[in-house]
Amino acid sequence: MKSRESRKLNHIRYALCIGDGPCASGFSDVHLLHHCLSGICRDEVELTCLLPGLPALTHPIIINAITGGADSVAKINESLAVVARETGSAMAVGSQFGAVRTGFHRDSYTIVRKCNPKGLIFANLSAFASVEQGKAAVDMICADALQIHLNPAQELAMEEGDRDFSKCLSHIEAMVQGVGVPVIVKETGCGMAQKEAQALLDVGVTVLDIGGAGGTNFPAIEHQRYPEGNEELAEWGIPTVISLLSVVEAAGWGNGVIASGGIRSALDVVKAQVLGASAVAMAGNLLQKLQQEGIEETIHFLRQLLKKVRDFYTLLGCRTYQDLQEAQFYLTGETAQAVSWLRKHDQNE
Repeated sequence: MKSRESRKLNHIRYALCIGDGPCASGFSDVHLLHHCLSGICRDEVELTCLLPGLPALTHPIIINAITGGADSVAKINESLAVVARETGSAMAVGSQFGAVRTGFHRDSYTIVRKCNPKGLIFANLSAFASVEQGKAAVDMICADALQIHLNPAQELAMEEGDRDFSKCLSHIEAMVQGVGVPVIVKETGCGMAQKEAQALLDVGVTVLDIGGAGGTNFPAIEHQRYPEGNEELAEWGIPTVISLLSVVEAAGWGNGVIASGGIRSALDVVKAQVLGASAVAMAGNLLQKLQQEGIEETIHFLRQLLKKVRDFYTLLGCRTYQDLQEAQFYLTGETAQAVSWLRKHDQNE
């Protein structure tokens, strides 16, 4: 158990010192067209958004899975739960796989529900978990949904990681049918493509968190722990914007796609929503803010971020999330080239 706790602590330490990975998220290639005749009163902008099967989100920013599974990181989850409560943010805990198997460090997760009894909270397990373990993870924190994370690149980068991913989809299908709450499938930083997104939708998954390249880089973090591993895995993945556009092609605009992976600003939030994300998720930058400046400053940061999101809604002439579907944008750079090639390739198949 000590080695697992050390790994959790190392994840936090290396995430803070490494920062974002070498892949660009692609948001700098997305340009929104200004609406000079906005016709919108900023005070009337409504940020409420929907994810299938879940209560309405007060606003589109989710505090994504960061940590848990060690006594020494329980304070981080407690602090994040306070931030979520005070800002009305949905929140996902880190992987509960170890806790449901051994019963150890449950308090590092249950503290979240204790601090935020009325909040929207997501449990978290790997795709190797059973339905029984899924139910246990949900029950542990009275979760509103179960987030199943996909992290093959991270596993391959770990000396002790899994190497067989052949049953992941069947496990996810069983979880969808048996766990009793909505299932969110999340990539952990290498993105999703349209084909895989469609496969997940076909087995009943209704919410997809794309976890694109451009944010926290777990293969790079694992390479710090295991330098003899494959260092090139740190350069692997689909940039967030390309992944988002691909997954929206499968799911449909505003139909249960969460954008994550390098979302760092209010403008990134709005760009992601214009491209079709129902909501966005942040992790690394919130962890850094929390560790360096504390709870109150993290709450202030999120509140200010949401005010800025309202500014951009106003400048686009959009009062609600659904109005963003009519917002105009264009792509430049490598993102435009990649999207053009992918669309031609899909048409030729």
